[in-house]
Amino acid sequence: MKILIVQESDWIERGPHQQHQLADRLSLRGHRVRVIDYEILWQEEKKHGLYSRRRVFPDVWKIDPAAKVTVIRPGLLKVPVLSYLSLIFTHFSEIQRQLKEFKPDVIIGFGILNNYLALKLGRRNHVPFVYYWIDVLHRLIPLRATRWAGKLLERSILRQADRVLTINDKLREYVVAAGATPDTEVICAGIDVNKFKPVETEQVKKIRREYGIKDTDRVLFFMGWLYHFSGVKELAVELAKTGQEWLKLLVVGEGDALEDLKAIREKYGMQDSLILTGKKPYTEIPGLVAASDICVLPAYPREKIMQDIVPIKLYEYMAMGKPVICTRLPGIVREFGGDNGIVYVDSPEETVAKARQLIKDGIITQLGERARQFVLQYDWEPLTDRFAGILEEEIKKSKDGHSS
Repeated sequence: MKILIVQESDWIERGPHQQHQLADRLSLRGHRVRVIDYEILWQEEKKHGLYSRRRVFPDVWKIDPAAKVTVIRPGLLKVPVLSYLSLIFTHFSEIQRQLKEFKPDVIIGFGILNNYLALKLGRRNHVPFVYYWIDVLHRLIPLRATRWAGKLLERSILRQADRVLTINDKLREYVVAAGATPDTEVICAGIDVNKFKPVETEQVKKIRREYGIKDTDRVLFFMGWLYHFSGVKELAVELAKTGQEWLKLLVVGEGDALEDLKAIREKYGMQDSLILTGKKPYTEIPGLVAASDICVLPAYPREKIMQDIVPIKLYEYMAMGKPVICTRLPGIVREFGGDNGIVYVDSPEETVAKARQLIKDGIITQLGERARQFVLQYDWEPLTDRFAGILEEEIKKSKDGHSS
């Protein structure tokens, strides 16, 4: 298959997310994969000039070095608000170009505005469009005043797409209510059971020594993009208030809240207890998780963006045999229930007290084993089989319909 993926985020710097996992694995199976992405981080990188020229990144991989995904980044006018308007023209032109040159068999969408363009242009060229929801994207639009327009476009695409997929049951309910057909399917996140598994003790000790973590210390772990609503700042402040030097917070990632976390570390003298690694290669993540004791997802439960999603990192935490303390987010409660290694709290600030209680009760290992047993059913290989099968079905239907 020749597969064209369209999204409105940075494929190279963000993730790995669901689309990266599937794209790499499809590439490894011999399918040709191209991605049209968007330079969403242009304001943070502060590069000179008002315009970014079109760039092509060959042989990109996020999961496996043997994967070969071509990422195409159309030009961009680097002016707030106008950057999205310029997207309409540059991405329209790029999608047309790929339809003519690459001649994809199927288009997969993970966005809004350029997905609408891809849907319409694909239809003109008899190329099926599969809309895959891993998040309620209009809630992430930076300019709040335009979110209503994003929501309208989402609904229009949901009604017109040849196939709609979601990453969990909660999102499926949302998209069906928004106009998707009732036969919308769920292809959940998965895990690589060979990469994410309990690590040998000596390797764990080496990683802990690297970050100044003693054998007697207990470590809370968070990884991912640091949104202000992720709850990590509040968790860090609460940790400082406890004064428990043996309890540390290891944060892997970058993002909006990173500078605030650095300021918290300085204000409360947490140089030893708040460890900020910045972004790390995906290959190092299993070791960092293994060097921790309890993983956390302390996002604010009332934050709309977090209501329906199930971050892929939860599966990876659990596959490593780690218990997870998580705020009571509806999508996660729906997906994992209450007896599979996840312990719920009602606010980010409660995470520290809950961790101390789990440590005191001596049930960390027990919860971790329960978590791993639960997620072993989510192996990436059968999930990729199913995803590829759906794409092939849509390609066949499109060809049959066009020939008739």
